Amino acid sequence: MHLHVSVVVWRGSIAESRHSVQVALCGPDDPGAAADAVTTLRSAAKPFQLVPLVERGHADRFGWSDEQLAVMAASHSGSAYHVGLVRGILERIRCSDADFACGYHDVFDPVSRAHLAAHPAERTAIYNNCSGKHAGMLSLARSEGWPLAGYELPDHPLQQLMHLTVAEICGLETSAVPSAIDGCNVPVFAMPLGAMARGYARLATAAETIAPRVRALARIRAAMTAYPVATDGAGRFNATLMQVTGGRLVAKGGAEGLECVGITSRGVGLALKCEDGEARAVVPATIAVLEHMGELSPSEIAELAAFHRPQIRNHVGRTTGFLEAVVHAAAPVAG
Repeated sequence: MHLHVSVVVWRGSIAESRHSVQVALCGPDDPGAAADAVTTLRSAAKPFQLVPLVERGHADRFGWSDEQLAVMAASHSGSAYHVGLVRGILERIRCSDADFACGYHDVFDPVSRAHLAAHPAERTAIYNNCSGKHAGMLSLARSEGWPLAGYELPDHPLQQLMHLTVAEICGLETSAVPSAIDGCNVPVFAMPLGAMARGYARLATAAETIAPRVRALARIRAAMTAYPVATDGAGRFNATLMQVTGGRLVAKGGAEGLECVGITSRGVGLALKCEDGEARAVVPATIAVLEHMGELSPSEIAELAAFHRPQIRNHVGRTTGFLEAVVHAAAPVAG
């Protein structure tokens, strides 16, 4: 099933601009639509990139906790909490942030941002919002006996395994999943929105079975929903959505206006993409679609009010407008 969401940016009573969001809804075994918009998974791939570490038994071998697995699947805020989790992983695998290939960028967490502004010498790659993913990759490389140097390169066995795993979980051949380089310097994978939704349906429906991959997906989902702040950050959208819904939804966003959600109660996945890459539009669009599906109760919508109808404020803090998302069924799908 496909939906289309219009997100209108209101300034007072004036419709100042509009964003168009494409939505794919898919079950774990649905064929998906080849005509779907093709885009990159970006950070929404992180739960799938973590699968080999769990599937191959290395998470148990190292004794990684669910909280540590959650930060390995995270686009975190760079808070002291997140940095502490990542540092603990590095110490156990005998690595340091000097081994990271992701580079540094300014953090989301205001306390860490102020601290790093006052202490610029402490700005290292451990604060990168992808440092948990990179720590997981280094853990996998260490466990498999692969070289740590060059772990980010497309021809490294680790990245070859990432490509294969992400493609398989989303129901595609690797030849149908082109790759490029992500913001954190490792390969990023592209596919139709329907395939992304199918992958998140599989994440949502995974249960404890004898199949290692399904068991790995179940554990990763459990880790993300049990530790939503580790997976995202306090007060941020994905963490709040998972907290408010009590783990009924597993959610992960990606750069350039992408959001993926697995709905455990229905066994389906959602993939939403703002066509112009604007992150501000995909959050209210996600809530609008979940509301349209009857997946959020009135009390849950009330708890998500800041994301449901985000306010726009000017430089003196005055509210000047808001974003409003409207769902349209059976709209044409962009290709």
